[in-house]
Amino acid sequence: MSVLELRDAGFSYGSRSVLDDVSLSVAEGESVGLVGESGAGKSTILRLLLGLAAPRDGSVLFDGRPLDLRDRSLMRRFRASVQPVFQDPYSSLDPRQRIDRIVGEPLRSLGLARGADAASRVEEAVAAVGLDAGTLTRYPHEFSGGQRQRIAIARALVSRPRVLLADEPVSALDVTTRVQVIDLLARLRRENGLTLVMVSHDLSAVASVCERTVVLQHGRIVEAGATRSILSSPSTAYARQLVAAVPRLPR
Repeated sequence: MSVLELRDAGFSYGSRSVLDDVSLSVAEGESVGLVGESGAGKSTILRLLLGLAAPRDGSVLFDGRPLDLRDRSLMRRFRASVQPVFQDPYSSLDPRQRIDRIVGEPLRSLGLARGADAASRVEEAVAAVGLDAGTLTRYPHEFSGGQRQRIAIARALVSRPRVLLADEPVSALDVTTRVQVIDLLARLRRENGLTLVMVSHDLSAVASVCERTVVLQHGRIVEAGATRSILSSPSTAYARQLVAAVPRLPR
């Protein structure tokens, strides 16, 4: 059974349609990349999968059940199981809060842990992304972009989710730091058995982490398959353009 699914989904911003008849199934433990140029509908799909918006047409399913934003019990379980990592780590971290408060926020808002248990889980999440305990008493402005993205990933991990949904998680970083964060996401997925959906305009980032790739153009899926196959022999002209634009990252 799929852990997350879009079924015949459409979405509009006002009178402008941005998704039409999109169906996407993500299996437990799978890693899926959503690629396409700006405006293709990638981030809109992620918003639907995160339950941040409801589709105009069709449905979003979690563990085979329609996602109902009014069902508090279901949404609490969903929020603990499905966590986001956003594009700009600085804007997604409250500059007024210490890192221990920022990372622990999902535990408080979802009622998952308190006191010593919460503190232990925060320390565990920070260590998992390669940061030391001294990080916890500092503030976001004291860190580099790469470190801030690690903190954002720690916040996503602290609820021990089953699924990470990452929206352009490395596009705001320099090339070397991008490689480090991509490697971190790949390691965390392996070690924790996470399901990962990653939005990117960059096929090289997706190829490093995702087993399957879905190509979007103008709000529709135009190609989908094993990432390796799409990189080696894309079947559509649009996918061939994306592959031709893949930068070569230093390793």
